[in-house]
Amino acid sequence: MNNSPMQKIARYGLGTFLVVAGIGHLTFARKEFQAQVPDWAPISKDNTVVYSGFVEIALGAALILAPAQQRAKVGKIAAAFFTAVFPGNIAQYKDRRDGFGLDTDGKRLARLFFQPVLVAWALKSTSKR
Repeated sequence: MNNSPMQKIARYGLGTFLVVAGIGHLTFARKEFQAQVPDWAPISKDNTVVYSGFVEIALGAALILAPAQQRAKVGKIAAAFFTAVFPGNIAQYKDRRDGFGLDTDGKRLARLFFQPVLVAWALKSTSKR
């Protein structure tokens, strides 16, 4: 199935990253994450950050705990989530909002190229080989 040692390490790493990021949404990095919420979001920036934090914790836990037959599905959901939040990264770049040390246009632009890496990471770490 999809449980090679490298896949397991990648899946656990991404899951842990998501859980920590989700906790950050709810606590220590809440203001930083608000910089990524586009002005056109239909709910308040704070609520967007809180709700996405809960989603990240759930996705991270699912990546770590999902049974083998469900991992590919969880990976696709995580990849879809990373795709869905990408407009926030674009808004942070376009609107020149500082957050997480992304305090120059160059840094914010470079951050945009990391999102496809997260999508690929979610899919590769959960795919059936």
